[in-house]
Amino acid sequence: MEPWNTFIEGDNLEVLPTLERASVDVAYIDPPYNTGSEFAYVDRRGVGKDRHRAWLEFMRPRLEQAREVLRASGAIFVSIDDNEVAHLRLLMDEVFGERNFIAQVVVNLNPKGRQLGNFFATSHEYLLVYARDIAVCALDASSAEMVRASDFPHELADGRRFRYLPLRNTNKKFNPVTARTMHYPLWGSPASGRVATEPFEDAVEVFPVFGDGAPAVWRWSAALVGAREDDLACRTIKGRLGERVDIFQRDWLHPGRRKKLKTIWLAEEVGSTDTAVAELKQIVGHVFESPKPTGLVRRILACFEPDAVVLDFFAGSGTTGHATALANAADGGTRHCISINSPEPTRAGSNAANAGLATVSAITRARLAAVAEAIGGGLVVRTGPSPAVGPDAD
Repeated sequence: MEPWNTFIEGDNLEVLPTLERASVDVAYIDPPYNTGSEFAYVDRRGVGKDRHRAWLEFMRPRLEQAREVLRASGAIFVSIDDNEVAHLRLLMDEVFGERNFIAQVVVNLNPKGRQLGNFFATSHEYLLVYARDIAVCALDASSAEMVRASDFPHELADGRRFRYLPLRNTNKKFNPVTARTMHYPLWGSPASGRVATEPFEDAVEVFPVFGDGAPAVWRWSAALVGAREDDLACRTIKGRLGERVDIFQRDWLHPGRRKKLKTIWLAEEVGSTDTAVAELKQIVGHVFESPKPTGLVRRILACFEPDAVVLDFFAGSGTTGHATALANAADGGTRHCISINSPEPTRAGSNAANAGLATVSAITRARLAAVAEAIGGGLVVRTGPSPAVGPDAD
C-alpha cells in the first residue's frame, strides 16, 4: 500500500519539474507572505525590484510548474493575505487563465482580530481557488458537514425529513418568454396535497406566477412532474396579493446529502491560527509561528475523491500532510500527499532552533514523522530533485 505521505526536502523550484506531469488532483499552498520584510525563501529572482514585483517574480515560475503537475480535472488553492491578494489574483489569471478562476474565499483565521495594527482589527485571510481546466474540474464545492437536520423542519409519519422548495423558478430571467415550454398548468389539491399533470377530483388548476402575479415558469418539465408526483405538494400560502394555491417540491434529507460551501469560512468550522498552534504543539511542540489549521485543509480535501493525490510545495509545518492522514483515518481514504519544503535555516533563538530543528524542512519532517507514528499511513522522505518522485514511482 502506498504511504499516505511523501516528504521531499529541497527548493520547490527545482523539485516541481521532477514530479510526474498531470499527476496531482489538488494542490494547496501557504506561500511566504510579502509583508515588506525579507522572504522566508531566498532566491535570485526579483533582486533590486520593488517588493510586489519581486514577490510575483518569485511566485510565477513556481505556479507555472504547479500548473504542469495538475491533472486537467485538478485545482489549486492558495492562502494569501491583503498584502498581495490583488497582485496574486492577476498573476493566477495569467498562469491558469481567467476563465479557470473558481472563487476567492474569505477565511476567518483570527476571530479576535489583530489588535496591533492601525485602523481595523484584521480577522481574515483569503484562499484563491483556480481550476486547471474548469470545463472538466472535479472540485465538488460542497460538504456533508454543512447539512443540518434543522434545515429540514417537516417530517412524514415514516420519519423522513424534508423542506419545501418552490417548484416555481424564482429567477425572473426565466419566464414564459425565455423558457416557453416550462410555463404550463398543473393540478393540485390543497386539502390532500396531491399534485398531478392532469385534472382529478377536488383539484384546482395552478399556473406558476411570481409574488407580484406576473407569469413565471416551473423548474421541472411536465414529464419530470409526472414521474415524481410524490415529491411534490400542493399548498395554500399567503402571498403579496393575498392567499393563493402553489406547488412545492419536497426536498428530502437523506444519507450522504451535501450542501454547497459558502465563500466565507468561519474559524469555528475550519479552525483558527490559535487552534493550529495548539494542534502542532501537541504533536511536535510550539515550533512554528503561524501554521494553518488542519481543518482548513481537510475542508479542501473533502471536495475531492478519497484517493486524491495532494501536493503542497510550500509545506511549512506540514499541515497538509497531517490533514491528509487525518482525512484518511476518518473515512478510510487512500489520499497521498507530496510535501515539499526548503532547508532554510530557522531563526536563531526561535522555538524551533531551541528545539534542535535547524531548518524549516526539519520542522516539516518532524511533524510528518510524528503523524505517521500517531495516526499511521507511513512516511517516505527524499532529499533533493529526483526523476522518480511522482506518486506512482517505485
